[in-house]
Amino acid sequence: DPFAPTLAAGRLLFNGTFEMFAMTSPAVMMPQKLAAPKRTHARVVRCSATPRDAKSKATAAPEAPLAPKSAEKIAENIQYQTTKTGAMPVTGGPSKVYDMYRATAESVQEQLVENWTATYEHFHAQNPKQAYYISMEYLQGRALTNAVGNLGLKGEYSDALRTLGYSLESCADVERNMGLGNGGLGRLAACFLDSIATLDLPAWGYGLRYKYGLFKQGIDPVTGQQMEYADDWLEFGNPWEMKRDTSYDISFYGSVKDGVWTPGQTIKAVAYDSPIPGYKTKNCISLRLWDAEVAPKAFDLASFNAGDYEASMGETNLASQLCAVLYPGDGTRAGKALRLSQQYMLCSASVQDILARFKERGNADWNDLPEKVAIQMNDTHPTLAAPELMRLLVDVEGMSWDDAWALTSKTVAYTNHTVMPEALEKWPLELLEELLPRHVEIIKKIDEQFVASVKAAYPKLPADELEAKINTMRILENYLTPAELVAEEKRIADAKKAKAAAKAAAAAKKTAPKTDEEEEEDEEETIPAPMVRMANLCCIAGFAINGVAAIHSEIVRTFTFKDFAELFPEKFQNKTNGVTPRRWLAFCNPQLSDVITEAIGTDEWVTDTALLEKLGPMADDESLQKKWRAAKLERKALCADMIERTTGVKVSTDAMFDIQIKRIHEYKRQLLNIMGIIHRYNEMKAMTPEERANVTPRVCVFGGKAYATYLQAKRIVRLVTAVGDVVNNDPEIGDLLKVVFVPDYNVSLAETLIPASELSQHISTAGTEASGTSNMKFQMNGCLIIGTLDGANVEIRECVGEENFFLFGIEEPEVEPARAERAAGEFVPPAEFTAVMDCIKSGAFGEEGEFDELLYSLEGNEGFGRGDYFLVAKDFKSYIDCQADVDAAYKNAAGWTKSSIISTAFSGKFNSDRTIDQYAKEIWDIKPLPVP
Repeated sequence: DPFAPTLAAGRLLFNGTFEMFAMTSPAVMMPQKLAAPKRTHARVVRCSATPRDAKSKATAAPEAPLAPKSAEKIAENIQYQTTKTGAMPVTGGPSKVYDMYRATAESVQEQLVENWTATYEHFHAQNPKQAYYISMEYLQGRALTNAVGNLGLKGEYSDALRTLGYSLESCADVERNMGLGNGGLGRLAACFLDSIATLDLPAWGYGLRYKYGLFKQGIDPVTGQQMEYADDWLEFGNPWEMKRDTSYDISFYGSVKDGVWTPGQTIKAVAYDSPIPGYKTKNCISLRLWDAEVAPKAFDLASFNAGDYEASMGETNLASQLCAVLYPGDGTRAGKALRLSQQYMLCSASVQDILARFKERGNADWNDLPEKVAIQMNDTHPTLAAPELMRLLVDVEGMSWDDAWALTSKTVAYTNHTVMPEALEKWPLELLEELLPRHVEIIKKIDEQFVASVKAAYPKLPADELEAKINTMRILENYLTPAELVAEEKRIADAKKAKAAAKAAAAAKKTAPKTDEEEEEDEEETIPAPMVRMANLCCIAGFAINGVAAIHSEIVRTFTFKDFAELFPEKFQNKTNGVTPRRWLAFCNPQLSDVITEAIGTDEWVTDTALLEKLGPMADDESLQKKWRAAKLERKALCADMIERTTGVKVSTDAMFDIQIKRIHEYKRQLLNIMGIIHRYNEMKAMTPEERANVTPRVCVFGGKAYATYLQAKRIVRLVTAVGDVVNNDPEIGDLLKVVFVPDYNVSLAETLIPASELSQHISTAGTEASGTSNMKFQMNGCLIIGTLDGANVEIRECVGEENFFLFGIEEPEVEPARAERAAGEFVPPAEFTAVMDCIKSGAFGEEGEFDELLYSLEGNEGFGRGDYFLVAKDFKSYIDCQADVDAAYKNAAGWTKSSIISTAFSGKFNSDRTIDQYAKEIWDIKPLPVP
């Protein structure tokens, strides 16, 4: 139960009364009030709290006031929190800011628990259909400012802290970003939870509690290369989470006999809950994160004392590895096994929890499951939720296969986040069979039944076409039954013997060296390893399949899953992504928010973003433009200060702030951006001083993490830092051009960079970006976009008008012909591109030859890692020409400001409230359930 305490079966109310619970199961506890001592602190175990006797704490600490709403009472409550933890930072001083942050967080948490408890109890009493969002990532960002903002108490907490000698801003600055995500997938999930709570919807999220996150990124001051360190976000604990006594067994390995799984290892998934408050509503939902532990009774003490540490620590070691890091390297078999184990732990714990809640709410008929539960699989990482649901219904609940499948296929839904086939998850069947033998049995049966259904659906299709269709759609790629495997092995052996005999005969007649074609023929034929295609399993099991932008959903329907869309047309939908306007405009950019509220006469736009359209007719107003530019300048000054603190580079606020911040990947084409900057720099170096005087100055900012084993992405980071080392120290260029890489990009850095940005680059190869959400955040903050017709760029351009969007590059239908042109050796790169390539090769940036491996990918006509797969050269001339248009437009301050206002005015579509409302109505079939 998300509101059960950790140390006792009860909870602490704000008046000091202790409320006991009647235990029924780990899933839920119903309250019954009993007389109890005041203040036991049984509500939560804080990781950083000093263990003390509960009785001594109860007598030593003064009684906490009711959840206060005035600044004066909030200040008293914060002081109380400092005595509770033993820290006494009320006298002030920089060294005590973190202590004051912790006390403030505890105070805000008390505010949240009041609504959190009421929300859960209301959902339990009403027993609505509830949605459950399962995601490997949640890029939450800092919780303090978001929580006080959503509670409507930002002013009160600011005033309270000022009376204590602190500021809300300084306290918020020391909060560490939760290490639960990396890129857009996780940030989207976080925005969705905010919108779910704000819209009063019965839903919550499930994820994993990674101890060290993805990694903490640094830039080596000597080599300029990316360095990775363990994320220390939990070093001092997390005041926003509550550890529950809810746990579930998660099993791995072992064997199956007659459908009964005897596991080889078992750990426990333990629940940690964080509150997600809605904006100006009592509803406060949960993000439940699972951590892995081992029960003491599972520890093999005898083996340990006998010196067999490996055997005694097996499950303990597995538990410590499971939630160590997000996306562990999967280049080895062990790495693949760990990733799969993480995914299964997330799915199994979450589905067990969902079914326990279903039963504890009084639901007795399993046929009602789809009427009470909707499970959303965010990308393919939670795919195992479907076979796990089948396992629990069949093996645990004793349901028939057909009945269980009927329920499962009406309960789980799938969101696709990529159109690139190589990015769709596939796992070796033999590995999955070793790790989860019972689930492989279930997957094989699903696959077998699906193949039969395809054959029944296409009775008149020619045999070769039917076989091709089945091979494309089935879950098990390259799979052969035992009989088929024997026959295939015999065929290969016979072919090998025949080939050997033919070669021997030919060798007797010919002594000339073998040709390349003959060498290729000598390669021994092998049977490809069977793979489990997770996206195919999602498409088969899911009752709904959605893309995340209009163009992406169309590609999913007509290309990526074309055969599935023909078979199941009713499943396919579009749900264009969105971002929460609370965090991404109202809270992170108060300067611009105040201008907007004053201009349209209300702050209701914070939830009703359609009201922003009132700015449109005012876009030419000189008074509004003046205030708009002043707000932007203030944000640029704050950003410039941050850049200097983090990188040592001093930038001018008179320059255009040109920002590209996102995960480093070849398809996102940070390489195109930095090569364009090199072209700009070389052009400027060739100018006379008089010509340079007419140049539009720019501060070009990059941010984002390159995955630790993704060498090409890390080389792109290094090229950016190498160019910055040269450009930023060139006295001839000065403030006309600066190139900055801001390390360890996270939500908090984005909240500084995005409000300051005037131009943002969303320049992925057309047809590769599913949606993108950072483009929406930039647009919402009045930033203009340069980009391709890819992902949500298409819809953003439709909203703001083509005159307010800098478009370049080929379109999606032209991509494959362009690759074919390159493969045929017919493409001639533009002279400007060749000049930049030569410049980099010359050693002008970094060491000579340092970037040969990176440039190698842009050369040649085809082949793995060759042939400029993401078409940097193809789009380069269009890109630099478009950048010239940007320069010209920026010189017209009134015209640029007008476009900036229009960008914000027509950003309302990209409110995640709209997206979630569509999920609720069109996929989950859930209705708002506001707490009275």
